[in-house]
Amino acid sequence: MHWDFALILIFLGTVVPLLGRRRIRQLMRMPETTKRDRLTLYASTIAFQWLAAVVVLWRSSAHAIPPARLGLAVPNPALTVSITLCLTALMFANQIVSLRGLKSRPEAALGVLPQLARKIFPQDRAERVAFFAVVITVAACEELIYRGFVQRILQDWPGNVVVAGIFGSAAMFGLAHIYQGRRGLLATFVVGVIFSAIRWWTGSLVPAAVAHFVADFMAGFLAPAALGAATVTSAERGAP
Repeated sequence: MHWDFALILIFLGTVVPLLGRRRIRQLMRMPETTKRDRLTLYASTIAFQWLAAVVVLWRSSAHAIPPARLGLAVPNPALTVSITLCLTALMFANQIVSLRGLKSRPEAALGVLPQLARKIFPQDRAERVAFFAVVITVAACEELIYRGFVQRILQDWPGNVVVAGIFGSAAMFGLAHIYQGRRGLLATFVVGVIFSAIRWWTGSLVPAAVAHFVADFMAGFLAPAALGAATVTSAERGAP
């Protein structure tokens, strides 16, 4: 493995999880976040993710790895479109079930992730515009970084072992979301395995990127209302 690829993998597997966890802990200590706090978080996330994506493309190009080998291609359009629709529908249904769960089980709104969501999700029009840019950025950059670069490097390193690429990239993707706690890490790992398997099957990042976008978009734009309703219901149940 090239030394620069090794450094990138080490950075993604150690520094990124640590920085993410530190940032979230800081947010959780705050009684509440201001508009400035949220916009600053959005801006820093966008800048960091695009910088990481550019570095990955730069070093891949330096070692003559064509974009198609990173999943930046659609070798089988019919298969890619059909899988994209199916995967997106699956992620859409999963988000709907999760959001309905918040309404039917108000106590779930008191967990770590819902509390974090209240602090980072947009609350007005300007924040929604900025958050939309975050969703696009995360869907494009994380898929390129983890399903494109990491999966390709890990798959090629042991001698073209597909399983190593799929599970290795999913593990690093899960670590990047360790700030969500054990449950979030496990869920992200499972999603990572599904996305990585589909990226290998189709040879394209498109299905995972579109599904990733839909999942994050629904969470950011629909969860605040669901959390608000759950909080009201919880308060009513606790009222004398």
